[in-house]
Amino acid sequence: MTARIEPTPRKRPHFLPTLFRTTAFKLTAVYLLIFALFAAFVLGYVAWNAQRLLNDQIRSTIDAEIQGLAEQARQGGIRRLVNIVERRSRAPGASLYLVTTPVGERVAGNVEAIPPGTLDKTGESEIDYARTSDAIDTPSHAIVRVFVLPGGFRLLVGRDVEERERLGTVIRRAIGWSLALIFILGCFASWFVARRVLRRIDDMSETAHGIMEGDLKGRLAIAGTGDELDRLALNLNAMLDRIGELMAGMQQVTDNIAHDLKTPLTRLRNKAEEALRSAKSTDALRAALDGAIEEADNLIRVFNALLMIARLEAGRTSDNMDDLDLSEIVSGVAELYEPLAEEAGLTLVGDVAPGLHVFGNRELIGQALANLVDNALKYGRPESGGEAVVTVAARRMDADIELSVSDHGPGIPEEDRGRVLDRFVRLDASRSQPGFGLGLSMVAGVVRLHGGQLRLEDNAPGLRTVIALPAIAPKPVETPTPSDPAVSTAEPNPAGVPSL
Repeated sequence: MTARIEPTPRKRPHFLPTLFRTTAFKLTAVYLLIFALFAAFVLGYVAWNAQRLLNDQIRSTIDAEIQGLAEQARQGGIRRLVNIVERRSRAPGASLYLVTTPVGERVAGNVEAIPPGTLDKTGESEIDYARTSDAIDTPSHAIVRVFVLPGGFRLLVGRDVEERERLGTVIRRAIGWSLALIFILGCFASWFVARRVLRRIDDMSETAHGIMEGDLKGRLAIAGTGDELDRLALNLNAMLDRIGELMAGMQQVTDNIAHDLKTPLTRLRNKAEEALRSAKSTDALRAALDGAIEEADNLIRVFNALLMIARLEAGRTSDNMDDLDLSEIVSGVAELYEPLAEEAGLTLVGDVAPGLHVFGNRELIGQALANLVDNALKYGRPESGGEAVVTVAARRMDADIELSVSDHGPGIPEEDRGRVLDRFVRLDASRSQPGFGLGLSMVAGVVRLHGGQLRLEDNAPGLRTVIALPAIAPKPVETPTPSDPAVSTAEPNPAGVPSL
């Protein structure tokens, strides 16, 4: 009996512990702290300016009263000053007044108690005072100024700072309540933002776990808000789509290899078996060995082509790129294939504009163009005795350079033009020709590597294959010096390219 192991169900982490570890919560908490400090600074600055303004007003009032009382004392003497102080002291909300003898005895005023030594220091000071003897235990606070009168008499004038203290109390309460409100609202905002972000992250994680467990069709949800999480989900979904395409392609390649390579392997085995069974002479064995070697070479070429396509799709051949004169490459390929076209009963025509430059790999572009020309020579013969011409052209089209290979053969039906770019895909009309259906796949890989486009168009009749590559400005020509090492300018050898 075989025991079945059930997968351990995943549990979502508790929300609150996870919430405090989220980046959204931490960022919101930092913003909350910064905003709270800023609010405290603003309110503190307002309180300091308000206190300074009240102090200035109190000092101005005290100075004005002292100047007025001093003038009265000069005009009418101490008696007149005392009468004015007594009258003002009885007024509601009056300032603080105190007139004393040179030895400190109280003459007039509305202040009962002041700190010792206050009258000995002229000028401004802040003191505790009491208006009546009953209030000595609970003194008030005031700003006072002491002025020396003729004869040594002392005049004290001051203002209570109760309004300033009330204002400070109000501002301190406002700061406290504001910070408390900011803290409460900030915590709620942090919780709300982090909860939304965490929920979406958890959904993404659940989808990712499902994909890792084999659900390759799963995709991340898009909220439609266009935020950074939506952009991340879109990019990840595009990546998953690409991975799905690659895996489907890998599966298709595996199936195609199993089917399409079975025939040459079977043929190779049958030839070897037939040679062992029926060969009677050395020449017969040699012929059998030559046939086996030819089949093995075909298999090696197929695997080399598959390896090249894999390297192209992985971008591993993008290092050896430089400024290329595409006109020179196309002209060279057309010239090399001209004898092969004559042998096939076709006319190869080159229509190449000068000075076409791209950034790319010389060997890969030459290989891709050679594959297209080879396909045109094999499949481009007119079916009804039309014009047997294959045209290789290169010209500038806006920001691109277009390479085209045109023939007047049967062409490719429009519904099959996307399918023939896959590996090992061969249409029924081409199965009588040698090849394995890898040539156009390699061309598509080269075009993708160079950031171009590959189009299969109707040539009415025939097929027109177009490669569009981004054009660049040519490099300045440098004059070679005798000490410069020789640079190889060898062209690719398309004549030796196998039929893929």
